[in-house]
Amino acid sequence: MMSQPTTVPVPDPIVEVANLDFYYGSSKALHSIDLSFPRHHVTALIGPSGCGKSTFLRCLNRMNDLVDGARVEGSILLDGREINNPDTDIISLRRQVGMVFQKSNPFPKTIYENVVYGLRIAGVKDKALLDETVEKSLKNAALWDEVKDRLQESALGLSGGQMQRLCIARAIAVNPEVVLMDEPCSALDPKSTARVEELISELRASYTIIIVTHNMQQAARVSDYTAFLYEGLLIEFGLTKNLFVKPKSKQTEDYITGRFG
Repeated sequence: MMSQPTTVPVPDPIVEVANLDFYYGSSKALHSIDLSFPRHHVTALIGPSGCGKSTFLRCLNRMNDLVDGARVEGSILLDGREINNPDTDIISLRRQVGMVFQKSNPFPKTIYENVVYGLRIAGVKDKALLDETVEKSLKNAALWDEVKDRLQESALGLSGGQMQRLCIARAIAVNPEVVLMDEPCSALDPKSTARVEELISELRASYTIIIVTHNMQQAARVSDYTAFLYEGLLIEFGLTKNLFVKPKSKQTEDYITGRFG
């Protein structure tokens, strides 16, 4: 018998997950996850490697659809709409729920073309609008001052930290509601990590951010809420300041104090 997770209600949830099970073929990776994410807050997903954090994150914009044999059961509501309905427009969903990956993945194009990529796919041709979006997105990603004179140069010439901020600019250029971040700082040096963390704090005013991180200090610094997953189960979810100072679950306490994981 699985024990019930310890969770708290959230204000104004934008994403509501209920009774979510996820399978890779016959192997069950997520078990009966119930979790809501508050609008314009940062929620961190923590837990040991292989606990299901990234799998869960990819359920939220149906990236797991690309995996052979993947199957999801249960409900994921975005603004009250079920994203797993067969008639869901996946391209539209991924505009609403953007994603930044662990390894920065700029396209082999100019900095400018990286930022406007999603708009071009959507058929936007208005140069003034594209120019405005590039400037706004790069400013929001704290990158404009560093690259404004290099917009027609290859994005592959940027540093690792700049590439990751470019990927954040590309994700927010299409004006999503939610931004998913899968260990966005794991490949970055401490200075670049600090820049991205500052950026996350600034972006919460405009976006709902859900971040997977293996770095508990980072979770404590950047997030408002934290969810602890273990072996595909949600163990505890609550305000970060409470979960890190006084966790309600013994498993959570053991993990954040380094007794396992």
